[in-house]
Amino acid sequence: MAKRPSIDGTLIAQVTDLHIGFDRDNPHELNVGRLNLVIDRLNAMRPKPSLLLVTGDLVEAGDDVGAYRHLVALIGRWEGPILWAIGNHDDRKQFQSVLPHVPVDENGFVQYELDHEGLRLIVLDTLDSGRHGGMICEERAAWLKARLGERKDVPTIIILHHPPVDTGIDWMSALSCEAWVQRLEAVVRGAKQVVGMIAGHVHRPIATSFAGKPLAICASTAPWIALDLEDIDPAHPDGRALILADPPAFALHYWNGERLLTHFDAAGPRNVLANYDSNAQPMIRDFIQERGTG
Repeated sequence: MAKRPSIDGTLIAQVTDLHIGFDRDNPHELNVGRLNLVIDRLNAMRPKPSLLLVTGDLVEAGDDVGAYRHLVALIGRWEGPILWAIGNHDDRKQFQSVLPHVPVDENGFVQYELDHEGLRLIVLDTLDSGRHGGMICEERAAWLKARLGERKDVPTIIILHHPPVDTGIDWMSALSCEAWVQRLEAVVRGAKQVVGMIAGHVHRPIATSFAGKPLAICASTAPWIALDLEDIDPAHPDGRALILADPPAFALHYWNGERLLTHFDAAGPRNVLANYDSNAQPMIRDFIQERGTG
């Protein structure tokens, strides 16, 4: 019987919502330790991802240039190339002062494209300064439409901080009636070369779709947001959990030439209940043989 081939495709890692500088001027804050655990895990991974996406809310306060410098040093421990996006906690001017090599478009938005191992990655800037939610203005929509009007034969992934969907978590959602969501949908829906979209912002792992495209939302390296699908009343605090100390998370996006597959995982100590040893070998052998490829 034929043996299943090793991974033969593009493996991309993602971290998001790092919020470095939450405890301002403390180089040993919680979020630093959490990010370090993830970077250690990614560097040790085999097979190793060929690219790291860092998808926004890089720092807690956009005016904290020291936090941006610290962030760059922390991410610099990753042993490979990096692709950057910004989120609602970020500031374009401070971001660009520390990372001047990251491209911007003709209107100053931090959005650009990158070719990587047969994929075309398009980064969108969804920052709307002073607001928590996302934005794709007319200029940004036109920029994306122009990019998607070119090279229609190249499989393309769109990367953005804010997922343009209702997540079920009332205060961490975008609604289909919002103008920026409608603009983005109008551009993306007919773009057959778009094989998926990748986002962050929600601090939780979510798999869904938008405009007929798969949408993978990565959980945060910073603490998670609690899963509570009941509507929240801004006028009446009800004591519900909001932030959780679940382990720092990351995503792995695997493109095999036909489809995009995403795994979500966490870093840090694990309680291993079984190893692949002689006791487990019969189970593994049987699983592989029964599918006809062992």
